Amino acid sequence: MDGTEAAQIAAQGTAPDHGKLQWRILIGFVAGLIAGLLAYTFARDAAWVGQAITYVTNPIGQIFLRLLFMLVIPLLFSALVVGIAEMGEVRSLGRVGLKTLGYTVVVSSIAVAISLALVNLIRPGDGIDPAAAADLLAQGAEGASSIVAASAESDAGVNQVIAIVPSNIIAAMSANDILAVMFFALFFGIGLLMVQTRRTETLKDAIEGVFEVAMKLIGFVIRLAPIAIFCFMFNLTAQFGWDLLVKLAAFVAVVLLALGIQMFGVFPLILRFVARKSPVAFFRQTREASLMAFSTASSNATLPTALRVADTELRLPRRIARFVLTIGATANQNGTAMFEGVTVLFLAQFFGVGLSLMDQAFVMLICILAGIGTAGVPGGSLPVIALILVGVGVDPAGIGLILGVDRFLDMCRTTLNVVGDLVAAQTISTLSPELAEDDTGPLAAPA
Repeated sequence: MDGTEAAQIAAQGTAPDHGKLQWRILIGFVAGLIAGLLAYTFARDAAWVGQAITYVTNPIGQIFLRLLFMLVIPLLFSALVVGIAEMGEVRSLGRVGLKTLGYTVVVSSIAVAISLALVNLIRPGDGIDPAAAADLLAQGAEGASSIVAASAESDAGVNQVIAIVPSNIIAAMSANDILAVMFFALFFGIGLLMVQTRRTETLKDAIEGVFEVAMKLIGFVIRLAPIAIFCFMFNLTAQFGWDLLVKLAAFVAVVLLALGIQMFGVFPLILRFVARKSPVAFFRQTREASLMAFSTASSNATLPTALRVADTELRLPRRIARFVLTIGATANQNGTAMFEGVTVLFLAQFFGVGLSLMDQAFVMLICILAGIGTAGVPGGSLPVIALILVGVGVDPAGIGLILGVDRFLDMCRTTLNVVGDLVAAQTISTLSPELAEDDTGPLAAPA
């Protein structure tokens, strides 16, 4: 069983209840929003509001975040190792594997750069009362104080680059040093690619087992999200009031703008000038996969449809389509990387946390790597966002701001993920004509 199958199993384990869970999250979001607005409007200075936040809603929210932090390192490590190890076909496909990897890194970098540029240009999180933001930031910081402290004490400049390579991976994990953990996971995954023995296959299966367990436990934690979201939204709206709704609408607009530029700007340029394919024809031929991605909000659930579309509509070489789309379902998550970048910078602006160019480069690098290590299932980016937030000193409780609208944004970014995988398959096919000629078996007739 490969990593994509593991992700599909994890997705299937939560899929039946996912629709109900999203409704519960929406109810918790709206209920917390209304309760907080009522408290802000009619009891802004009442003592009971502060006591409720201090002794009830804030502790519940912090427990939810701690559960995510507890699982995020094993999830990211196992997902990234499995994602690299899935490229075992690199040996049989030769340069196609390297082209796929290079394409993924370049296009993901473009996607994250676009999203960060838009957030810096539009600045949707600015304008909140600094004093109120500082109070809320202080409340949430205690729950992740060790992580924030480790981030604040990290070296700068050349030493920061050197620190990416961990001298002790156990210490790096205990300090939640996400870059060091990801570097080790990448290095370890490459090692699994280079050593193909019975024992390493067993080790790979064990790591896939860690991934499945982590995903299952994440699923259990996410079931608590409606309660946590109510608490997060009550805390936020009780202190920020109606300004919160304006900022939330601005956040959604920036995410959609970033996704739209990548979908209708970057992808058509790649199709026209690299893949030598008409963008209009491409989008028409892939509309079935786009609709499936939008409705399921899962790259893995859409994979069978994407494979069929690549075969019968785009008529791509099967070996290339199977390889690129299977890898892409977990390793070419443009939409997810963009969403994570926009979210982190938006929340930093919201809470008045200034991020230097080095901090933003850190965010960009993590988002690109997380595109490989983020599971292609609904809500798979949540733990990654939480860890990036504490890595740059932003209150992770701010996640509650975006989860109420996350279902719609998840559908949009998943559509971009799936279309991006098909663009990659089309491009790699064009750049690898030798495999198109050697492809075994005739392609299926168009449906």
